[in-house]
Amino acid sequence: MLRKGFALAALGLALVAGHAMAATTEEEPKSVEWSFKGPLGKFDQAQLQRGYKVYREVCSACHAMELMSFRNLGQKGGPFYDEKYKNANDNPYVKSIAKDYQFDDIDSETGDTVKRPGTSADRFPHPFPNEPAARASNGGALPPDLSDMAKAREGGPDYIYSLLTGFGHAPAGLTVPAGKYYNPYFPGDLGSFWKGDATKVPVGGFIGMPPPLADNKVTFDDGTKSTVDQQAKDVSAFLTWAAEPKMEERKAFGLAAMIYLLIFSGLLWFSYKKIWKNVAH
Repeated sequence: MLRKGFALAALGLALVAGHAMAATTEEEPKSVEWSFKGPLGKFDQAQLQRGYKVYREVCSACHAMELMSFRNLGQKGGPFYDEKYKNANDNPYVKSIAKDYQFDDIDSETGDTVKRPGTSADRFPHPFPNEPAARASNGGALPPDLSDMAKAREGGPDYIYSLLTGFGHAPAGLTVPAGKYYNPYFPGDLGSFWKGDATKVPVGGFIGMPPPLADNKVTFDDGTKSTVDQQAKDVSAFLTWAAEPKMEERKAFGLAAMIYLLIFSGLLWFSYKKIWKNVAH
């Protein structure tokens, strides 16, 4: 029985060790200073506009944002908000953006499928007609929807920025499968692809997305220099706004609530002192 107990204990330790070695690892995201960080932080509208352009001209070729409608771009706090147009559907710039796209519709008289220009009420279009088409165009990988990416990934905008700027040459001794790209910020288990020291397996993983950004790949309308670093920061900020477009309103409400509670607490304290000042305790 004692030998059997030792054998089971050894098996358990082996399983734990094997599980630990197979655990996914990745680099901690870089820490970036964002204008929207902190309780008083706000989005930089110019940055959101640049970020939308990066998404539109680069990311939208593969990634959808199915929770976003064009009108969201013109809502308060959004990239193209204009206080002259309280109703985002009336924002002419938003209307212009939507009209650049064609959407399927039904002819009310014939029932035929027709194309029509987009409106501010339409959602961002999908780059592929269906999932099989998306996988076929991306080596079998399904590009994730970016609507909530900044909230779905630990690290949020720091993670997105780090991933986009983290592409580089794989460490010597690491075999990269065909159609994959090494990125230290993408989680994975590289043990079976590593030919070097078993105690020095690189962190990171293989991602099916090739490096999407390049210097001057997008021309910014405000004249900002279009580097990979700038594009990554701007689109990370845009995706953070898309994941939580009411962030500024939430922060403003929270600050107002805190001020109210402080004033109310002060009034209660002074009332207590006034009412009970002549009462022995």
